[in-house]
Amino acid sequence: MGQSQSPFSRRISASNNNVEDGMTLIARAVLLMLATLLLSGCYLMQAATGQMAISAKAKPIAAVIDNPNTKPALRRRLRLIADAREFASRELGLPDNKSYRNFVDLKRDYVVWNVYATGRFSVDARKWCFPIAGCVVYRGYFNEQRAQRYARHVRRDGEDAAIAGAAAYSTLGHFNDPVVSTMLRWSDTQIAAMLFHELAHQVYYVPNESAFNEAFASVVEEEGAKRWLAKRDSEPGNEKGNDAALQAWQTARSRSLAFSELLLTARERLRKLYASEPPSMALYDRKQQEFGRLKFDYEKLKASWNGYAGYDAWFNRALNNADLVSAATYETCVPGFERLLTSLNGNLPKFYEAVKRQGPAERHRMCEADQ
Repeated sequence: MGQSQSPFSRRISASNNNVEDGMTLIARAVLLMLATLLLSGCYLMQAATGQMAISAKAKPIAAVIDNPNTKPALRRRLRLIADAREFASRELGLPDNKSYRNFVDLKRDYVVWNVYATGRFSVDARKWCFPIAGCVVYRGYFNEQRAQRYARHVRRDGEDAAIAGAAAYSTLGHFNDPVVSTMLRWSDTQIAAMLFHELAHQVYYVPNESAFNEAFASVVEEEGAKRWLAKRDSEPGNEKGNDAALQAWQTARSRSLAFSELLLTARERLRKLYASEPPSMALYDRKQQEFGRLKFDYEKLKASWNGYAGYDAWFNRALNNADLVSAATYETCVPGFERLLTSLNGNLPKFYEAVKRQGPAERHRMCEADQ
């Protein structure tokens, strides 16, 4: 992914080439909405109108930076984001396009709310199929109340449902995805890593294979974050601060992996439990005991973190099978991708090409090797 002049030494300037005309974006969104209405009704209507609303509010990051009314803290974050975006294309081989070059202030906590579902006695995720994205393990809503309403519908049908807010999302390059204000509560490194993750989806995406897609993007995210921090370390005067940032990133990543492993272990215990006997009240009681065990195991894990409580909110509620879907989606294929990148001596362009050449059987083997 090449070495070049540090992006932090460059001034960000406004350019009409860096943004798509707002009316063009709106027209594209309207066309998408009309087309999808014929296919899937109200759900895709809310998705199309939600995307249209975000696109209409987008402003070039360079223009927001240059605006004298922009608060200094926001200006600093946007400069950093713009630098990370340049780094992504120049040194990680990620798409050099108009994605993540605009900014939208959403004035809400999340950009979308995802609904996950499973059977009452199953850990296998329900899938929904749509144009472009293919079959995925969630339904995304731009309005939290609509997500809650659909989750209630799923539960009335006798299934487990869970809702998770997302601070970022990707349209796989079909729209010029903006940086949204919900990302700004993250650390600088987390924001940069998110950009690398979402742009990786534009490099390669296999419809109907959520776990494969998310693991691929997660490996690019982690590798990109390490390289971005190392690059910043090389800048005069930044060594101490960025060494601390790298350490904080590695600690957060280690905790995230331990959290995911905790969920995956519980998921496999539940899978075996559900296969052991037919549905009954006794099975339901044993299911609840397993979720109680999961919470107990988390307390032990938290103790090993010297009391770090960043995941407390996740556990301080009633849990069900659907809450385990995201861990299974994001982590199960990661080791195979990591081995492939290592075998290529960390060469990301070669890694991308190797992944693209894989057929269905190879993709399956990559995801199944560590299960």
